[in-house]
Amino acid sequence: MSKKAKHKRKKLFFKKPEQIRVEQKIKHFLYCPLLGLGLFNGARGTRWLKNRILILKQFVVSSLQNQTSKNFTLWISVRPEDKQDKQIKELQTYFSGIQEFQTIFTFHGLCFYDDKFSDDIARNKLITNLHGSIGELLDTIGECDYILFSIQPSDDCHEKNFVKDIQQLFREAPNFQAIGFEQGYIMNYLTGELAEYNPITNPPFYTIKFPRDIFIDPLKHLSYTSLKCDIIE
Repeated sequence: MSKKAKHKRKKLFFKKPEQIRVEQKIKHFLYCPLLGLGLFNGARGTRWLKNRILILKQFVVSSLQNQTSKNFTLWISVRPEDKQDKQIKELQTYFSGIQEFQTIFTFHGLCFYDDKFSDDIARNKLITNLHGSIGELLDTIGECDYILFSIQPSDDCHEKNFVKDIQQLFREAPNFQAIGFEQGYIMNYLTGELAEYNPITNPPFYTIKFPRDIFIDPLKHLSYTSLKCDIIE
């Protein structure tokens, strides 16, 4: 008599529709303007730019290479007239050799509110700059649900878990629309001296979460950012 194979029944469990959480797809930009604020569209001269690029390469790039999550794009913005600048072209070549993370350059000026101008002028400048810059970003943005916009000054560093932790915080708290830092450290890069940084005002190292359709529309982008600035301040 042949023996019949015994098969164990597998129990299948299905989550109820309300239990299923769809993972939102995000695009994370670390925004690094190689510009100042105010007059001359933020230009600070050849000497300033040379020194700032030196700091960027020596400190900022290494902090980004050491991030535990490389799920981000470094977005560097300069002025339209900088497109043929020798230092900027050399910097583009330098970043093309960085393999750990993606970098993109835009050439339409500063892409956040410049409070060195009157409100009307600042708003108009931002709308114009966003209009040109976002057109250059669309291929990089691709298809996503949300865009995280983190300020990455060209002379400041984030600790190694910054990208991972920020993205995780937004996933765990989907109602959060902006996250900032209250404390940090400040360093004299010539001497290596380090001190605590405890400002009484909100530091500019914030991250704003944009729905994709709002981020790519300059007018909606400006309005959305203004609301967050009112809350942050």
